[in-house]
Amino acid sequence: MIKTEKVLHLKSSRGHKVRVVREHYLREHVPCYSALCQAGCQNEGKVLSGDATHYVVPDAGVVRDFLEVFEFRELQGVVFTQTACQAAQHSRGRRHYNRLRSLLKDPRQDCILFANEFQQYSYQPREKGESQEKWQTRCVYHAAVWYYNHLAGMKPVVMITEDGEAIAEYSSLNGGVYVISTQEYLQSFWPDLQAAQELYSSISQALQERESEGTEKEYAEHLPAEILEAGIKSGRYIQGTLNVNKHKAQHEAFVRFEGTTNKNTELNSDVLICGVKHRNRAVHGDLVAVELLLRNEWKGRTIALTDGQGEERAGEESQSQPMPTGRVVGILQRNWRDYVVTFPPREEVQSQGRNSQRILVIPWDYRIPKIRISTQQAEALQDHRVIVRLDSWESTSLYPNGHCVRVLGKAGELETEIQTILVENCISVPSFSEAQLREMPVNSSEQPWQMEPSEVASRLDLRDTHLVFSIDPKGCEDVDDTLSVRVLPGGTRLELGVHIADVTHFVKEGSLTDLEARSRATTYYLADRRYDMLPSVLSADLCSLLGGVDRYAMSVLWELDMQSLAVCKVWYGRTLIRSSYQLHYELAQSLLNGEQAEVPELAHLDAGERDRKLAELLQALETLTRVARHLRAQRDKGGALELEGVEVRAQLDDSKNITALVPKQPLEVHETVAECMIYANHWVARKIQGTFPHQALLRHHPPPRQEFFNQLIDSAKARGFTVDIRSNKALADSLDRAVDPRDPEVNRLLRMMATQAMSNALYFSTGSCSEEQYYHYGLALDRYTHFTSPIRRYADIIVHRLLLTAIRAETEEEPSKALASNKELQELAQQINTKNRAAQQAQKQSTELFQCLYFKDKDPQKDERCVADAIVYAIRANGMLVFVPRYGLKGAVYLKNRDNLVINVKQDGSCDWQTGSLQRYPDRISSCTGSDTHTFNLFDHITVRISVEPSRCHTDSLCLELISNRPHQAPGPRTPPAGQGRAELVQEVVRLAEEASLQAEEVKGRRPKLSKEEREFRQSRGPNLYSLLQEISELALLDPSACQALETEAQVCATSA
Repeated sequence: MIKTEKVLHLKSSRGHKVRVVREHYLREHVPCYSALCQAGCQNEGKVLSGDATHYVVPDAGVVRDFLEVFEFRELQGVVFTQTACQAAQHSRGRRHYNRLRSLLKDPRQDCILFANEFQQYSYQPREKGESQEKWQTRCVYHAAVWYYNHLAGMKPVVMITEDGEAIAEYSSLNGGVYVISTQEYLQSFWPDLQAAQELYSSISQALQERESEGTEKEYAEHLPAEILEAGIKSGRYIQGTLNVNKHKAQHEAFVRFEGTTNKNTELNSDVLICGVKHRNRAVHGDLVAVELLLRNEWKGRTIALTDGQGEERAGEESQSQPMPTGRVVGILQRNWRDYVVTFPPREEVQSQGRNSQRILVIPWDYRIPKIRISTQQAEALQDHRVIVRLDSWESTSLYPNGHCVRVLGKAGELETEIQTILVENCISVPSFSEAQLREMPVNSSEQPWQMEPSEVASRLDLRDTHLVFSIDPKGCEDVDDTLSVRVLPGGTRLELGVHIADVTHFVKEGSLTDLEARSRATTYYLADRRYDMLPSVLSADLCSLLGGVDRYAMSVLWELDMQSLAVCKVWYGRTLIRSSYQLHYELAQSLLNGEQAEVPELAHLDAGERDRKLAELLQALETLTRVARHLRAQRDKGGALELEGVEVRAQLDDSKNITALVPKQPLEVHETVAECMIYANHWVARKIQGTFPHQALLRHHPPPRQEFFNQLIDSAKARGFTVDIRSNKALADSLDRAVDPRDPEVNRLLRMMATQAMSNALYFSTGSCSEEQYYHYGLALDRYTHFTSPIRRYADIIVHRLLLTAIRAETEEEPSKALASNKELQELAQQINTKNRAAQQAQKQSTELFQCLYFKDKDPQKDERCVADAIVYAIRANGMLVFVPRYGLKGAVYLKNRDNLVINVKQDGSCDWQTGSLQRYPDRISSCTGSDTHTFNLFDHITVRISVEPSRCHTDSLCLELISNRPHQAPGPRTPPAGQGRAELVQEVVRLAEEASLQAEEVKGRRPKLSKEEREFRQSRGPNLYSLLQEISELALLDPSACQALETEAQVCATSA
C-alpha cells in the first residue's frame, strides 16, 4: 500500500472555493470484477461476462450526460470507473447518482464499478494547471489501458468520450485500447440497436439547445440548500410534496407538510399554491420548501366544476373559505420520471419556426407542464405517444427542457394507450429473461416435476390425513390458498388449517427471479390483461395448489375448542398437501344450501362411495362456515368496517379469453374463505412480530383524519342520519343504521364516502414505529400482515421468509442468511407501497380507458346504452357529481354552461338551457329560470346521457349530460342489473379491437402477428378470474390479503387492509 495525497477544490456553504488536501492510499490488488481474470483478484459479487465481444469504458462526460444509453441491457461488458462515477455525482446530483448506483447493483445489467483511483498502476495524480475535465479523461484512459493489460489482451477495450481532442491524443497510443466517440461506438458496435442511437441523438440535441438558453428571468431563483434547511428547522418554511390538482392544473396545487418539524401551530391542513408562478418550476411529485404568504393573501380552493380539464369558469363565489396559501422557494428533491407526451398539431409546429428543432410537447398527464424538446422528427411523430425525460428547468425558461426516449405508438390505439398507462405509473413489466427462466424448474410431459426426497422427509405430510380443498372463482388457475377442517380424536377440539403455496421454495432470495419479483412487487391487473409477478411455470403450475396433485405448502394449523372455538394451540410450518377438491364459490354455496350439485372429483365414483365422500365434504364446509361466522363476529365486536365496492366477476371462454364482466352476487362462502385468510394473516403477524420485534413486515391502517369525514357527515345528515366517527366501531354501527328502505343506493353511497375518507393501508417495518401504530383500523386487529397470496404479492414472500426464520429460531437453528435491518426492510416496504399505489392507479385508468372506448363508437342521441340512471352524491357551485351504477362510473353534471345559461326543467322532466342563476346549499342546488325554479338534492336519481369527450394529447373522458330530473326507466321487460354495462363494455371493446386486427391481417394475406409492444410487454392475454373479481371502484377499499375471495374483501375494508 502506498500513501499519497489528493488535492480537492471544493465550494464552501457560502460559495467560496476551498482547497482540501486528503490522504490517499494506493493498492496493488484491486478487484477487476471480470470473469476472464487470471491474476487472482478477489472478485466477489457481480462480475463482467466473458461472453462479451469487448469491454467498454465510458469517460466522465459520457456517464454524466448519456447514462440512459447504458440502461439498454443489450450493452454488455461496461466498466464504470470510480473517476467517472464521482464526477457524475458531483455534477449531476443525488438523483443521477442513485440511478447509476441502481444500474451497478442490478444483476441483470452487465456492468461493474472499477476503483481505478485506488489501483496503484492506474491512478493518475492531477498535474499542475491541468483542467479537471482533462484530468478525468486521462484517468479513465489509463484505467482502460490497465484493464486491457490486466486481462493479458484477451479482450479489446473501447473507451468512449465526447472530447474530440482526447480521441485525437489517445486513439493511437495502445494497440488493444480504442478511443472513439459515443456516436461512432453505437453505430459501429450496435448498428441494430436503433433505440439507443435515437436516444443518444435526442440527448445530444437537448444538450446543444440548453447551451443557447436566454438570460431573462421568468421565475425567482431557488434558495440555497443550507438556507432551506435552516428555514425548515426554524419553522419559516414548510417541507412537503407538491400535489397538482389535475382538474385545475394551471391554477391549483397543494403541499401537505411532512415530518414533525412544522412549528406553525395554525397549520393543520394542506398549503394552497395558486398559479404556476408561485409553483416556481416545481413539478408534480417534487419535494419542495414553501413559504406562507401574508394572511390577507390567502385564498380558498375552487369548489366549482371545470369543463373536463379546462379553464375555470366560475369567479370568487366558487371558492371555499381561505386556507393557508404559499409559494415555493426551493426544491429539496426532484422526483422526475418518464412522461408520455404528444406532439402539437402540425400548424403549431410550423408557427414555432420552419427550421426550428425546438418543440413544446404536451404531456398526457394534465398535472405536468409542457416540455421543450429538440427533435428533427416532429412531422413523423404527429399523432404518436412518445416517452420523454426532463433534463433541467432553468429560471430563464418558461418550460422545462427534456429529450425523447422512445416512441410508444400511434395515439388512440388500444396497445399504445395501455403502454401509456404503464409508463405513466412507472410500471416496468418486460418479458421474463432467459436467465430468469433458466432458474425455473422443468415440468413437462417428457420431464415431469417430482418432489425432492429431502423435502418430503423434512415436511409435515398432510396428504393422507387431511381433507384439503380450495374454494376459488370458477376456472381459477393460480390457486395460492387451500383450507382444511377436522374434528380431532377425543371430539373436544377442532383443527382448522390454512395452507398457502410455498413460493419461497422455488424463489430463492437473491436469485434473478426474486430480484424481478421484488422490482415488480405485485401482479398488475388491468381491464383486459394481467402482468404476472412470477413466471407462469410457478404462478399457474408448480406453486398453484391444484386439485389431485402433490404440492409444497406453508401451513398454519389451529386447535380450537369444539364449543367456544377458542384457540388452544397453533402450529406453523412447511407441509406436503394434496387438494382433494377444487371447488368454485357457486358450487360450494350450493352444497351448503342443500341444493343438488355435481362435484367433478366425485363423478367417476359409484353411488355409495360418492354419497359418503359428499357427506364428508359437506360436513367440512358446514364446520368451516361455523368457524368463519365466529371469527367475523369477534372482529365486529372490535369495530371492523364493512365498506362499499363495485364487485364484478369475469366470464371466460374455453380459450380463457375474457368475454364479459358481470355483477357479482355476494355469497356467504365468500366471507367464509376471506375470514380464514384474515385469521391466518393475523396469527402470522403475531408470530413474526413476537420473534422479530424490530424487523418484521406488518401492514397497518391508520385512523383517517377526522376532517375527511365532513362530506359523509353532511350527506348523511341530509337524509336524517347521524354518523359517529369517534372510533371504527362507532362508524361501523352508524353506517349499519343509515339505511333508507325506499332507496338501498343511499347506504351504498354513504359507505363509498366512508371509503373515500379512509387513509391507505401500508406495509411497514416494526422497528420504524411504536406498537400503538400497528393497529389496523379497517379490520379491527392489533397485528396484521399479508401471508396468503405469495404468487401475486412480494410482501407475502418476505413474510414467508420471516416466518420460516422464526420457526428455525424455536429450534435454535442459525438463520441461513442475516435478516434485513429495520432500515432496509422499511425502505423495501415503502417501495412495495409505491408499487401497490401504481397498480391500483393503473387498474383504475385502464377501466376508464375501456369505458371511453366502449362509448366512443356509439351515437349518444340514438343508442339506448348511452342513457343511464345516475345518483347525486356531491354538490358543487355550478353542478353536481353523480354515480352511474350501471357502469360503475362517476362524473360531473353541469347545471351552467359556457354561455352562462342554466338548466331548466320542463313539466315532463326533460331539460334545456335558459337564462337564469344557480343557488348552492350544502345538501342541494337550485336552478332558477324565468319560468320556474328546480332543486336537485343529494341522493336524487336523475337521467344522464353519456358521451365521449375526445382529446388529442390526453386520455379521452366521459361527458355526462342531464336530460331528465327523473330516474331512468330502461326500455324492455327487464332492467339490466348494476354492473352489466361494464360487462358489455370490456366484451365489446375487446371484440372490436380483435376484429380490426384480423381484418388488417387478412388484407395483408397472412396470419396475425403480435406487435412489437405486445411481444415486449404482454405476458397474459386475459386476466385470471380472481384478478377481475378484485376489480373495484376507485373508492373501494380492498384487502387483497383476505384471500382470492376478493368479493368479501371490500366488505372487510381492504384498502384499509
